[in-house]
Amino acid sequence: MTKSITVFGENVWLVDGWAKDVAINIAAEGDITSIDVGATYEPATMVHLPGPVIAGMPNLHSHAHQRALAGLSEFRASGAGAQDSFWTWRDVMHRFAEMVTPEILEVVAAQLYTEMVKAGYTSVCEFHYMHHARDGVLFADPAEMSMALIRAAVRAGIGITLLPVLYETGGYAGKQPNPGQRRFISTPDQLLGIIEAVHGIHKNDPQVAVGFAPHSPRQVTQQGMQAVIDGLTALNADAPIHIHVAEQEKDVSESIEHTGLRPVEWVYKNFDVDARWCMVHATHLTEAETLQMAASGAVAGLCPTTEANLGDGLFPLIPYLEAGGHIGVGSDSHISVNMIEELRWLEYGQRLIKRRRNLAPAGPGASTGVRLYSDALKGGAQVSGRRLGAIAAGYRADFIVVDADHPNLLAKTGDRLIDAMVFSTNSSPVHEVWIGGKRQVAAGRHIREDDTLAAFSDTIRAMDI
Repeated sequence: MTKSITVFGENVWLVDGWAKDVAINIAAEGDITSIDVGATYEPATMVHLPGPVIAGMPNLHSHAHQRALAGLSEFRASGAGAQDSFWTWRDVMHRFAEMVTPEILEVVAAQLYTEMVKAGYTSVCEFHYMHHARDGVLFADPAEMSMALIRAAVRAGIGITLLPVLYETGGYAGKQPNPGQRRFISTPDQLLGIIEAVHGIHKNDPQVAVGFAPHSPRQVTQQGMQAVIDGLTALNADAPIHIHVAEQEKDVSESIEHTGLRPVEWVYKNFDVDARWCMVHATHLTEAETLQMAASGAVAGLCPTTEANLGDGLFPLIPYLEAGGHIGVGSDSHISVNMIEELRWLEYGQRLIKRRRNLAPAGPGASTGVRLYSDALKGGAQVSGRRLGAIAAGYRADFIVVDADHPNLLAKTGDRLIDAMVFSTNSSPVHEVWIGGKRQVAAGRHIREDDTLAAFSDTIRAMDI
């Protein structure tokens, strides 16, 4: 049986800054019950944390099955005048999705989530739209694919917010789905059934939450989306809502053509957007939309490595932050599973646009790394539907022990440690990872790393992709 424990760190990044000699008391179910600053280390009753301690990062946007696809679309389209884009990549992804069974999904997701934990992600929001069998036929258990993802999260030890996706149509104007989309298509009632099933099983599980993800304005109807929101809210009025919006310029032009509104305009006109909402990507915004998103309290779900890989464009980060907007980061297609790279490229993209440095901080003398890391913690926690993102009483005991002996971090302390971690480390600076009060990574290795990788290796070779 799991027991309450106390862990001790010499340098711990708390909500109000760095503190010395900190004892963190953790209940058996994995919540922090209290924190004692200026404590004395007691080897008989405390677990020593061998390095600086910071809160673990929520990953607010993941499509787990795409981990097996990473690196397989990096070739130029053939044919005279052919050009590659998000839309040609999407065709490849749809064809790949036809191959994925519940068994394959569980193995791939377990490998992905293990990699996330090793990288310092301690929770994941899984934007899950592959609900049915490969031919589009319903499983006997409509939540079969969802439960495969939850089992994978349990295996990796990561907390999960499952976001079943409503995908009603192949595109605007009731477009018929292509073969790769058939297994994504659900009615609002079918999707609510999945949400209710997962909620019923896991409503008392502190490691699992469930929300809702209308895929995008092009893939849903206003009526269907509202029906699911109403059903979800009846189960849990605080449950998160995530939606892809304005990722590509074509998203914007098609929305205008079919609705007369830009995608963000359509969402805000038809729904009461508030702090429950995560607007994923939101790459192509007008100035008015940027200010409206910031004022609503919604979180911009940013995935810079995927957005770069797909040629999406750059989110207007600086005016959004200046307007008080909330952000979080995700690894999306998992072309990279590295929270540091996501944070770094949030800033670097803006530097390339503005041709200046240190743009994210709120004022002179402020740390860029701390601004990015702390904002991503808060925003990711906000739309996870779980109490995350801080080392504080009442929060999940999700934290990272940084490798103070990493060559790029030697002699770095306080905020300079965060800056150096975000902007100068290429090899992982993560030494230990604790999730829900349990150590999942020790000395840089996940406790289930070998057998998880062996199963993944066998599965990928058998798929012959």
